[in-house]
Amino acid sequence: MFGTETKKSTAVSARQIRRIILEQSRRAHVGHIGSALSVADILAALYGQILNIPAPDSPDRDRFILSKGHAALALYAALALKGFLPEAQLETFCADASLLGVHPEHVLDGVDFSTGSLGQGLSIATGAALAARMQDSPRRVFVLLSDAECNEGSLWEAALFASHHKLSNLVAIVDLNSQQALGYTDEVLRIPSMPKLWQAYGWDAQELDGHDSAQITRAIRNLDTAAGPPHVLVAKTVFGKGVSFMERQIKWHYWPMSETEFKQAMAEVANA
Repeated sequence: MFGTETKKSTAVSARQIRRIILEQSRRAHVGHIGSALSVADILAALYGQILNIPAPDSPDRDRFILSKGHAALALYAALALKGFLPEAQLETFCADASLLGVHPEHVLDGVDFSTGSLGQGLSIATGAALAARMQDSPRRVFVLLSDAECNEGSLWEAALFASHHKLSNLVAIVDLNSQQALGYTDEVLRIPSMPKLWQAYGWDAQELDGHDSAQITRAIRNLDTAAGPPHVLVAKTVFGKGVSFMERQIKWHYWPMSETEFKQAMAEVANA
């Protein structure tokens, strides 16, 4: 575990993120487990290798926005592993008066923007990227979206705005796990080709394996965030990744675990 004092960690791994997701969701007896598990490798790459955040209050730190706010437990795990959040505070997840809610709120150190209203995160990110340019700051803005959010018209308004203003310091990552609360995404509102759609809106777009942290890291490091268009990485993922009985199963968007399920999940993650 991390120790009770906040200190900088040297490793942010997807396995550790998944372990914390399972432990805290079981303790709080809440759902949104599959949605959090699918982004563990993305957050491991960002917080382990990419984001320039010397401290949560550094003025020129990179900004990160978890637009799919229901995956907040994965973010809390990354912040804890990074050393920005003490272990004791993790244990308050979903408790009364806790700063660690089901969706992240900006009152918590390490969370720059409150999120959870789907389709709004990219709008926030474009504003943050434009502000960095106006302030002549080197900071970059990263926003993690769900593929279901791409059903929202407000997202595409923000995409047009970012393209028009050539916000090269903006990097969106789409968690393409192909499902949402009420069904598989293709059955709700199908987008034939996610990368081509973003390209049509003027973005630099590429598709990659959302469970390969090294590939994600390489892709981001090769982006030109000083000039040109905004960037989007369409990350193909598996909902519930790492826990066999959760993978691609709609019910684990909301369903909490039993003790038996928790023990099996922990064993699978530990042996992955």
